[in-house]
Amino acid sequence: MKSIAAVSRVKVSADGHGVVSHAGVGMLRELAELSGLSAQVTAVLADTYRGPWVHEPGAVFADLAAAVAGGADCIDGVGQACGDREHVFGPAASTTTMWRLVDARVDAKHLPGIRAARAHAREQAWAAGAAPAPGQWLHLDVDATITIDHSDNKERSAPTWKKTFGHHPLLVFLDRPEIAGGEALAGLLRPGNAGSNTAADHVTVLGWALESLPAGYRPDPEDAGGQKVLVRCDSAGATHAFAQACRAAGVGFSFGYAVDTRVRDAAETLNEGHCWYPAIESGGDLRDGAWVAEATDLVDMSGWPAGTRLILRKERPIPARNCGSPTPTDCG
Repeated sequence: MKSIAAVSRVKVSADGHGVVSHAGVGMLRELAELSGLSAQVTAVLADTYRGPWVHEPGAVFADLAAAVAGGADCIDGVGQACGDREHVFGPAASTTTMWRLVDARVDAKHLPGIRAARAHAREQAWAAGAAPAPGQWLHLDVDATITIDHSDNKERSAPTWKKTFGHHPLLVFLDRPEIAGGEALAGLLRPGNAGSNTAADHVTVLGWALESLPAGYRPDPEDAGGQKVLVRCDSAGATHAFAQACRAAGVGFSFGYAVDTRVRDAAETLNEGHCWYPAIESGGDLRDGAWVAEATDLVDMSGWPAGTRLILRKERPIPARNCGSPTPTDCG
């Protein structure tokens, strides 16, 4: 008989004996096996090997992911994190093997298969009970972030608009406040000098994010009663092309909107007409010192998808900040 478990099961104990640091990382590694992620990745990367492997590529992939979740920020760190915890992770691949996996085996040809493997694992996890509540809207948050890199030898590293150096990836997270800060759906690695409001990047990463959802949770433009999805992002994503892509994919959108002269004029018109209404919190209570108003008919919205509305919000400024202008939002 041969055990099908990749590593020994983790035993939770509160007696203070045999304590293992980062035990949660070991459970995460086991989850990669149980959800089928490791097996799927192995199948995708099998053709990159000339002969039998010592460490299955899916297992190496899962070790990398689990170590990053445990705080590792480089592949050398992954080797250190896994190497001294073989009783939790099982035998770990060498640093060279890990490097070869991410540097040569996971290439442009195999990336779609890796994304499909991740989608399959998410479908299995959601089917086992990790899915959002049925019938609820899914909120996808799209945003870019600065990743600092102190070496100019790293691929595609470049100066950033914040006068730092590194990368400027664009990420999509599914808002899951009931279980975590968010569930990662997709990411696009970009150089540090990548534009903040590059519509093509937003369209690409949205497509990947929707593909990563289980089939039953994907929006259908032809089915008005299907899964409801709302894409949220700041003014960097407020482009006509991205809004049109959202509409074509059957998802709603809520974008930040630049406060330009047209918006300022609309706000003054609303002020003169006393057209502001008290803002309401998500829980139904009034938001102290905040008001909202619709400016759809006061600003030319012809370049946006039909039905787009322009909602302005104004609040009393925080003393430490200069917030003299309302914050408009597009809702589609």
